[in-house]
Amino acid sequence: MSPQKRVKDSKAQKRTSQDSDSYKTNLLALKEEDLNDSKCSLKHGQNDPVKDYGHADDEAEDALKRAVRYFEKGPVETSRSRDKTLEKHLKTVENVAWKSGLAPEGIDILLNVALSGKFGNVVNTRILKCMIPTTLISEDSVVKAVSWLCVGKCSGSTKVLFYRWLVAMFDFIDHKEQINLLYGFFFASLEDDALCPYVCHLLYLLTRKENVKPFRVRKLLGLQAKMGMQPHLQALLSLYKFFAPTLISVSLPARKKIYFRNSENLWETALLAVRQRIQGPPPEPVKLMLGPANVHPVKRKWNSYSVIPMLNSSSCSKECGKKGMALSDYLRSNGSFPLEQLKSFPQLLKNIHSLELPSQMGAVLNNSLLLHYINIVKDESILLRLYHWLSQTLQEECIWYKVNNYEHGKEFANLLDTIIRAEYFLQEGFYSCETFLYKSLPLWDGLCCRSQFLQLVSWIPFSSFSEVKPLLFDHLAQLFFISTIYFKCSVLQSLKELLQNWLLWLSTDIHMKPVMDSPLDTTLGGSMNTVSELIDYIGWLSTTAMRLESNNTFLLHFILDFYEKVCDIYVNYNLPLVVLFPPGIFYPALLSLDSSILNQLCYIMDRYRKNLTAAKKNELVQKTKSEFNFSTKTYKEFNHYLTVMVGCLWTSKPFQKGLYIDHEVIEKAGVAEYKSSLNLVHHPALLSYTVSFLLQEWPEERRVNMSSVRGKKWNWYLDYLFSEGLQGLKLFIRSSIHRSSTPLTREHKPHHQH
Repeated sequence: MSPQKRVKDSKAQKRTSQDSDSYKTNLLALKEEDLNDSKCSLKHGQNDPVKDYGHADDEAEDALKRAVRYFEKGPVETSRSRDKTLEKHLKTVENVAWKSGLAPEGIDILLNVALSGKFGNVVNTRILKCMIPTTLISEDSVVKAVSWLCVGKCSGSTKVLFYRWLVAMFDFIDHKEQINLLYGFFFASLEDDALCPYVCHLLYLLTRKENVKPFRVRKLLGLQAKMGMQPHLQALLSLYKFFAPTLISVSLPARKKIYFRNSENLWETALLAVRQRIQGPPPEPVKLMLGPANVHPVKRKWNSYSVIPMLNSSSCSKECGKKGMALSDYLRSNGSFPLEQLKSFPQLLKNIHSLELPSQMGAVLNNSLLLHYINIVKDESILLRLYHWLSQTLQEECIWYKVNNYEHGKEFANLLDTIIRAEYFLQEGFYSCETFLYKSLPLWDGLCCRSQFLQLVSWIPFSSFSEVKPLLFDHLAQLFFISTIYFKCSVLQSLKELLQNWLLWLSTDIHMKPVMDSPLDTTLGGSMNTVSELIDYIGWLSTTAMRLESNNTFLLHFILDFYEKVCDIYVNYNLPLVVLFPPGIFYPALLSLDSSILNQLCYIMDRYRKNLTAAKKNELVQKTKSEFNFSTKTYKEFNHYLTVMVGCLWTSKPFQKGLYIDHEVIEKAGVAEYKSSLNLVHHPALLSYTVSFLLQEWPEERRVNMSSVRGKKWNWYLDYLFSEGLQGLKLFIRSSIHRSSTPLTREHKPHHQH
């Protein structure tokens, strides 16, 4: 490795280096202390709590040094005394490691001990399980540890645990260049059935384009033929196929949500606790902007905790920042553009082919320029790395996975906010977030991080409804029905946004030949069926919610907002689909006491009419059957709704067909002639407008006679309604009802048959 690459480039690495030097010096200068002096020292300071605490830390540090020195030298005592001493030192190392982590020098020594076979298999396993760093792990330590695997002194279970540890600590290794040089050795380890899943995971993280060779592809295909379609092999083959599509001709599953089992990471909780203890309270999430990135960075304390890692190039050295070494010199020597120097969009375009992405891909979530880069380059390997980071981090941070961890709720909410902003910025959902929703929704209480959780639902990537329903919608429906009306409205808003995102994706991508394998191998008709099933399911939810909430007006507003999006699918998104609302929504809206609900219903009916008319004209022009034809049932159902509306608002002949009202209900309501008593004047949602119109136009009248609104008054009344902002009603009447210039009666006929 060149000296330039071996120099660490962050403040955390500086502290690690300084701690390591002092630790090494202290370790070499280690001497046995006199127990009597130690007891005397404790006795002398027992009345001072601060001194007691300091002495305790000093004792723990000294005990750790003695333990590390013991393991480095190896066992020399007789069996019984050796067992007691060994257990004592093991507990010392475990306590310190799980409490505050181990320094890089300590990890270097203990890794060699665990893999060299000096002690038994049980001891080696316990040592590897407590290899938890304070900050970073030296790359040299990993390389030396891997060299012990060639000697063959450690057992198979120890090798498996070492590879699991290496995958878990991958983001904490300071550099990866020398480790990548061992790619061939790791690849050869795929022959071991026990090691294969973990080696695949490691190779998945290490693989670059230059690592993909024909002989390795043949080897992976041979392993797949031998072992079957294993997820870990599919992961590596998918990555290889992206880098070299001509080398792999076999078909792979287009969409695999989970390649590796993150639940097997033994060190998740310890790493999270150490990171939080070191970095302190969380900062406020960073707001993404379309302009230059990091021009005015927010000042924060050096130890502030953030789940999103800092933006550092994986191999950017401190030499770049030294005086006398210009950026151009650094680029000539390294060939890549350091992320720390990226400040503007023109700079991104100029260096787009020489950018070096960070080792921890989560850092891109807070950087708008790198999100632009991901969107422009369309590199699947970048997305795979990002999805892997998201999968691990979401499970580690999810507070309802850990019952006793609710004090970190703000950190988790900030993480979700950052992910949601990135999805909105890219206008694309992350598959790892979809997997997280499927796993966590059965455990969610509907309260914690509600806003963030429902926003994640709205960004679920387009997929078959039959797959999503049992994993997501059925669990969400259980919460939906037992929760408050405000939760129901929030869910409907989220599902409306989900529909909108699916429609946008389909309208832009379904008519284009994809560059890569589509996540869904479906036809246009199949995609439309999926959208139709989603709309029907939301209609069922809405109808049930209206019954549960006694036709609540507030809830009905949100339902009609959803159908405002549905009614314009054909015209606005150029997709061959028209789905009407169910009767359980139409009739409560038509007979609502709220004029805004009636106005919204009229607008929706007008838009439905325009979409169906456009679809009919398009079918007549093409004179050919398309892949997805509109059903005659849709036209008949719309015409029925239209006839009922015209009867209720214009002709005073409501409910001639299709709806039966019990006579006892009519008698109790005191409406004797209900068949001729419902129109624009007498509609319950418009009564206040009628009275206001009569009082305004004829203030001298002592009694308000609603029956007098006919003939010219009828037209004046219509103009009055339109002037009051009922634009939906205006559109509906002008498009669906023929009006003569000076009507004397209300016997106007609708023109609505399609």
